Amino acid sequence: MQRYCVFCEIVARREPAEILYESDSVIVIRNRLRWVPVMLLSMPKQHRTQRDLWSDMGEVGEAAVKMGAEHCPRGFRLLSNFGFDAMQSQEHAHVHVIGGVFLGEYA
Repeated sequence: MQRYCVFCEIVARREPAEILYESDSVIVIRNRLRWVPVMLLSMPKQHRTQRDLWSDMGEVGEAAVKMGAEHCPRGFRLLSNFGFDAMQSQEHAHVHVIGGVFLGEYA
C-alpha cells in the first residue's frame, strides 16, 4: 500500500497547486517554498522514484528546461534531491527549477 503522496494528490486535483504546464504525462507547478523568486517543480504524473526519473528524464526534463527558460530568461538551475540526507521531502520524482535571481549567492 502506497503512503499519501501530495504530488499524486495534486495530479488528481485533490490538492491545490498553481499549474504552469501540463501534458498527458508531465506537470509543472510553482513550489510553495519561496527560497528564491522562481521555484518550480517538474514531475511525471505517474508516481516514480528519483532514480527512475533520472535514468530516463524524457519529457520531465524537456518541460523543466522550457519552463526555466520562460520564467528565468537570464538563467536557471535544475536540481534534484536523492534521499533523506539530501533533504528529499517527497518520494514522488521531481526536478526543481530555480532562478529569478543571481544564484551565486545561493551556491
